[in-house]
Amino acid sequence: MRVLVTNDDGVHAPGLAALTRALARWSHDEEGRHEIVVVAPLANHSGASAAVGTVYEREAISYRRVQIEGAEDVPTYGVDAPPALAVLVGTLGGFGPRPDMVVSGINLGVNVGRSVLHSGTVGATLAGAQLGLRGLAVSLRAGHPPEQWTTASTIAVALLPALCAAPQRTVLNLNVPSVPMAELRGVRRARISTSGIVKQATGSTSSWAGGPTRGGSLDEGEVRLTLGTAIPTLGRLDESEDPEDDAALVAAGYASLTPIVGVREDMAPDSDEIVRAALSTVHNVLGI
Repeated sequence: MRVLVTNDDGVHAPGLAALTRALARWSHDEEGRHEIVVVAPLANHSGASAAVGTVYEREAISYRRVQIEGAEDVPTYGVDAPPALAVLVGTLGGFGPRPDMVVSGINLGVNVGRSVLHSGTVGATLAGAQLGLRGLAVSLRAGHPPEQWTTASTIAVALLPALCAAPQRTVLNLNVPSVPMAELRGVRRARISTSGIVKQATGSTSSWAGGPTRGGSLDEGEVRLTLGTAIPTLGRLDESEDPEDDAALVAAGYASLTPIVGVREDMAPDSDEIVRAALSTVHNVLGI
């Protein structure tokens, strides 16, 4: 099993180092049956989702060989690319044989609720799934230093045997509270919650009502963002939060595990009806 490791915080991030060291130990314990290679962005690409950037405007991607302390024998490359593109080049021959699995993280900050859509950590695994790879995205709750990287990396490695045996394109999203392993309440299957970090966007009323903005121009101004947290306060769940939601579980001291899928055709019967109605309307307009 060849494992491609990446992240969106950058190749020098402490979470990536902790994960790589744990994977290196796992590989050694398995008597070399698994091979680890790291291909991660040179710069921070948090929030990049599965973006690959303007690939048509360049013919090559620069990279730099780096070393991770404690895992010096693991080939590690920093690439001038977002995480999804790092996975693509790492899968399609840029850095050796094709991997079987992508492990992405450990991200500093959970990827739960609506953040799953925007996460570069998750996006990297979904990019790999499009090419048939299994994937595990690993994130640790921020804001409680010192960060408990060992807890997250230990759970991630413990999940690998089941993921290795899973069908191709299986992707799991793991979110871990930043607590010592002895204080972790468990690992539970979670739903994706409705929580999100951006709570409200407020513009000057006059700017969209046709009047002058605060700066006196209709062509520019500001939209103020009200930010919150994707994690509810422990013991105080919003009415929209279910105890089985990923955000609620992490807040309660559990690690959450959610199977996810990327973009695919919607096969629901209702979708067929919508498409048929849309095609009928288009045909009538075009006289077809």
